[in-house]
Amino acid sequence: MIVGTKGRGSNMLALVEAGRHGKMPASVELVYGSNPEAPALSAARETGVPVASFSDRETDFDALLIGLLRGYEIDLVCLAGYLRLLPPHVLHAYRNRVLNIHPALLPKFGGKGMFGHHVHEAVLAAGESESGCSVHYVTDAYDEGAVIHQLRCPVMPDDTPDSLAARVLALEHRAYPEAVGMVLAGLTSE
Repeated sequence: MIVGTKGRGSNMLALVEAGRHGKMPASVELVYGSNPEAPALSAARETGVPVASFSDRETDFDALLIGLLRGYEIDLVCLAGYLRLLPPHVLHAYRNRVLNIHPALLPKFGGKGMFGHHVHEAVLAAGESESGCSVHYVTDAYDEGAVIHQLRCPVMPDDTPDSLAARVLALEHRAYPEAVGMVLAGLTSE
């Protein structure tokens, strides 16, 4: 699992719990983050999952990350709140085995800069009647990989970015473990 530097790690924790309680046919074996002080890494440490951290700006980042993943015998990589593109060598080494979760119904409201409240603000500004989350394969472009799984919720007339975000986040915690199960069962088209 690769986590971002600003999030609390709630999607990572949802995957850890789903694995531990038999709600997905996998377990989180490693959490990597580029900032050792990230709240998500602290949360991972509290669960007892091994944590690794080194800068994603290292010149040999791709080799370091691939080595780390192989050292832990990682089969599937799940991104959560990681806002940079993974290097092509990593995507090649883990072809069709890198997933991400996005807080909107892709292909709408995706792309560079579309994360967190930016997404929910855009959904509300567009007057959408529904929103949700998408789990998708990671490619060399932001949010353009094939969608594996989506869950939906209505946009309420009095929604704020915060209220919509809370409803979507609850869906994310269900969708990500379900998508991991689908991928491992070979139920996707990629």
